[in-house]
Amino acid sequence: MADKPLRVLVGKIGLDGHDRGAKVVAQALRDAGMEVIYTGLRQTPEQIVETALQEDVQVIGLSILSGAHIQLIPAVLEMLREQESHDIIVIVGGIIPKEDIGYLKENGVAGVFSPGSTTEQIVSFIKQRFKEKK
Repeated sequence: MADKPLRVLVGKIGLDGHDRGAKVVAQALRDAGMEVIYTGLRQTPEQIVETALQEDVQVIGLSILSGAHIQLIPAVLEMLREQESHDIIVIVGGIIPKEDIGYLKENGVAGVFSPGSTTEQIVSFIKQRFKEKK
């Protein structure tokens, strides 16, 4: 029996209205054989977590360009902890200052992908994380 494809939620959190990068990443994940749920623009942390739980995803990929990552990403992580959804990994892409990456990782973000990261790096990171879990 073949393994089920990984299910990934790709979301734009906060008031950021630019989603081209998120759509490119979503397509790359689909091309790599993953099932992708794209939430669209201007999602709240609550909407992201609710959708992730409803869709039974293993990965949440959040794109943020607005600078609100310090406020919004920890809120998502806390809600996942409250739901005891420790098995869902969260990755973040976008404009994240280097000095904030450590803070996000300390709070539970599995990976941060800054400008210049390739879709191949993101796909590889996700696949590697799930190889390690088996």
